[in-house]
Amino acid sequence: MRIFVARLPGTPVFDPAGDQIGRVRDLVAGLRPGRRPNIHGLVVEVQPRRRVFLPITRVRRIEAGAVVFSGRLNMRRFEQRASETLVVGQLLDLSVRVGGEQVTVYDVAMEEVKPSTWEITKVAVYRRRRRDPRVVDWNEVTGFDTLQQDQGAAGLIAAFASMRAADVASALHHLPPKRRTEIARALDDDRLADVLEEMPPDDQVGVLGMLGPERAARVLEEMGPDDAADLLHELPDEQASELLALMEPGEAAPVRRLLTYPENSAGGVMTSEPVILPPSSTVAEALAHIRQQDLSPAVAAQVFVSRPPTETPTGTYLGVAHFQRLLREPPSTLLGAALDPSIDPIKPEFTLIEVTSYLANYNLVAAPVVDELGRLVGAVTVDDVLDHLLPEDWRERDDT
Repeated sequence: MRIFVARLPGTPVFDPAGDQIGRVRDLVAGLRPGRRPNIHGLVVEVQPRRRVFLPITRVRRIEAGAVVFSGRLNMRRFEQRASETLVVGQLLDLSVRVGGEQVTVYDVAMEEVKPSTWEITKVAVYRRRRRDPRVVDWNEVTGFDTLQQDQGAAGLIAAFASMRAADVASALHHLPPKRRTEIARALDDDRLADVLEEMPPDDQVGVLGMLGPERAARVLEEMGPDDAADLLHELPDEQASELLALMEPGEAAPVRRLLTYPENSAGGVMTSEPVILPPSSTVAEALAHIRQQDLSPAVAAQVFVSRPPTETPTGTYLGVAHFQRLLREPPSTLLGAALDPSIDPIKPEFTLIEVTSYLANYNLVAAPVVDELGRLVGAVTVDDVLDHLLPEDWRERDDT
């Protein structure tokens, strides 16, 4: 059986009892001069975001949508050895030669040459200019052992295409810095923005620093204002000011407002872009707004109602209509008649502990934040609070 490995990242991994224990993130191979590489095993990510090693000898089946193994999985954190190569992370996009022709690797295939022994046997390549794909034998290719200054990224980005932004961020965190830089530079602005929002602060600063000021400003524009403000807090004041000046004024304005609040306050962690509608809107219109795919579940769980203007800071804040209430009302009902009168807004100066207590007391996933003039300035969601209450390095901690 021949398996092209770029299709494997994200594949669920099941134990002998049929329970899913994680997902494939990469494969580990040993390159051998003059011989086809052998597959040592799989890198599997289990919760909470811990990468472990699954020896290939434990793998019983690899099929569409599933990897099944036998025995027990060692939960020790995976650490790549100097003699090992990550197949997806480090082989894809390499510039190699087939005969005298320069080509680029976009996939490799492995085969089980004998029971529990897998080798990389085929290489899928294309020519840079013509992009005519073809599959050749591993032994026909030279150049895998050459350190390259610019490896490219198209193949690895294609392998990441179906993965969540948080999983891509985790994958980049575990790549060598050079490879991480190549991938980040090649991602579209909006995709890179989504991935940056899920990265640890040190990775965020490192990636932003290698983009160049103009590209960095464009990526910040694609981020949520609250995430962009959090990232700018991590930068030196001079660099943050430069990037804000390069951003489009309309995109920079909400970020500047968020930066005026203390970091660990309701104002400092809130999103300035909740779903806001006037009281004259109907339930049908509200449901259409919260159906938008790019809204997180916490933001889409309610509609905030205010007098115009309905962009923060809004006109007078009137109340909140919860998703469940909207489902129970006739579509023609006006939002002004579907408000929850029991929810009082919070102030921007509330501490994180006060916000957490508020959300817990009322079993809410989001809370309206209103200024001294009675205007809605944003909303604090439960994921905003968790991001700031967890240890600063929680995105990097895979061994606890």
